[in-house]
Amino acid sequence: MIELVVFDMAGTTVDEDNVVYKTVRAAINAAGYQFTQDQVQATGAGKEKSQAIRDVLALDGNAHGEEEITAIFADFKTRLQNAYDELDVKEQPGASELFRQLRGRGVRVVLNTGYDRDTALKLIRKIGWSAGEDFDGLVTASDVSRGRPHGDMIIKAMKDLAIQSAGKVAKVGDSQIDIHEGQDAGCTMCIGITTGAQSRELLAQAKPTHIIDRLLDLLPLIDAS
Repeated sequence: MIELVVFDMAGTTVDEDNVVYKTVRAAINAAGYQFTQDQVQATGAGKEKSQAIRDVLALDGNAHGEEEITAIFADFKTRLQNAYDELDVKEQPGASELFRQLRGRGVRVVLNTGYDRDTALKLIRKIGWSAGEDFDGLVTASDVSRGRPHGDMIIKAMKDLAIQSAGKVAKVGDSQIDIHEGQDAGCTMCIGITTGAQSRELLAQAKPTHIIDRLLDLLPLIDAS
């Protein structure tokens, strides 16, 4: 029986109009590049954002120093702050209902993200969710030393909630790196969802246990576990 579901935020449980990856692209291209949105999302989706910038830049085959990456990341954070101040952030359809149904079944719900904690909390506040009331915990990229695809955020969530076995944990996310994160942590279910950054075809390349199209499609999988 699944005891914990770890959900990615942007594109999975949070609908922010893909502003993160639009902003990643804007910051990188403002530094003199011409990467497409598809390149940014295929390469950077789900990653800690300075790592996403580093990996997108690497697509041109040239060397990129830490000073350049740090400068682009700083510009990205400023742009994202401005974007979020103006953006009407909302939950993905069915998110609150799914959380309520899971918690009613005794399944714990944790949000995790490649954002830093301050950004994640700002999104959560905009939606109106509250830890302990709507979900059970939050783990962000700034809470662990290794981000995705390492499973450290999931392992921290398990420790925080005293979940003993990754065999009782499911991970849900909209990118390949979410699936790899779940696999690295040993989750029994590593589930891709088509509501965000990557297509069903891209998600399938990561060999998830399942791919779903709506959040509430998760319930039959949990009930059958």
